Amino acid sequence: MAMQAFGLYTHIASNNRKSVLLLALFPLLVGLSVLGAGLVVAGLSGTGTDVAALQRFLLVFLPLAGIATAIWFAIAWFGHQALIDAATGARGADPVETGEAFRLLENLCISRGMTTPTLRVIDTPALNAFASGLSDRAMNITLTRGLLDALDRDELEAVLAHELTHIRNRDVRLVVIAAVFVGVAALVAELLFRSISHVNLPRSDRSRRSGGGEAALLIVLGLALAVIAYALSVWARFALSRRREYLADAGAVELTKNPDAMASALLKVSGRSEIEGVPSGISELFLDHRPRGLDALLATHPSIEERIEALQLYAGARAVQAGLGPGGFDPAGFDPGGLDQNGTMSAFPAANAPPVRRFRSPWAQR
Repeated sequence: MAMQAFGLYTHIASNNRKSVLLLALFPLLVGLSVLGAGLVVAGLSGTGTDVAALQRFLLVFLPLAGIATAIWFAIAWFGHQALIDAATGARGADPVETGEAFRLLENLCISRGMTTPTLRVIDTPALNAFASGLSDRAMNITLTRGLLDALDRDELEAVLAHELTHIRNRDVRLVVIAAVFVGVAALVAELLFRSISHVNLPRSDRSRRSGGGEAALLIVLGLALAVIAYALSVWARFALSRRREYLADAGAVELTKNPDAMASALLKVSGRSEIEGVPSGISELFLDHRPRGLDALLATHPSIEERIEALQLYAGARAVQAGLGPGGFDPAGFDPGGLDQNGTMSAFPAANAPPVRRFRSPWAQR
């Protein structure tokens, strides 16, 4: 994105502008995807070999596509949380079952005069969390069962503060719009490409006699439009700045006054955050998301190591990237005296470490 955020409040203003831009981009993306699908169907069915028949087809197909787009917009706007719950398996949290998390969340919101989000839970051993919603008064914070079981009180408070900062900074609304609205265009294009080789629609006698040249042209044109729509949806993902995670970590430190808790929570989450079957667009809401394959080129989260290093350098956190492995955080891998037996940096900075620099508070007054 050309609109770069350089400070906290320019970051918030940038997120607001990007949200409006992505909403405006939504009809264009869906229109290109649907038109491309229509041309492919026309080409495969033989309709495209007759100009008059093609015109009649598009006059019926495109208005229906426009109506479907408007319906999806309404569903996505008013039912986005249900869509996210269906994709992640989240459910409303039981206040008795998650009483400590409720109390911590409520206290954090009272301290900043915020409306308390609804707490939700995903029954999975993975360690992750995310905030979701489009309105400040209808926000949700979702925690996994694994996270609730693995984190202590201070670490859980830090994660909740991290998600509240995402709400404050308007990150949540931007990611939801990118995933639920713009993402559907990418889904249409992707499904079109995946199914094109398996489609075997009947072709008319007229199409066969003409050699199918016009039909092939329509198919190529339709696929080209789908490619453009998919490319624009990928470009939209660059609106999701990696900076937002650093700012949310800083906000958690400012709220809790406990940088070690945020760093320790990240260490425990590392390597244990993946929730199977969740679409990549929704995963970008997560506390930690490590995409694989080509998606890694468009990663919207800095690595755990980078985030902990920032907490150490700028917020005074003592825990660093020691003990990290495929299984996540291993407390036995730490030696507070300097280097452990493997020569890995310990959990505490050396005595001669440079003085730490503090994050500018994401909760400061304007």
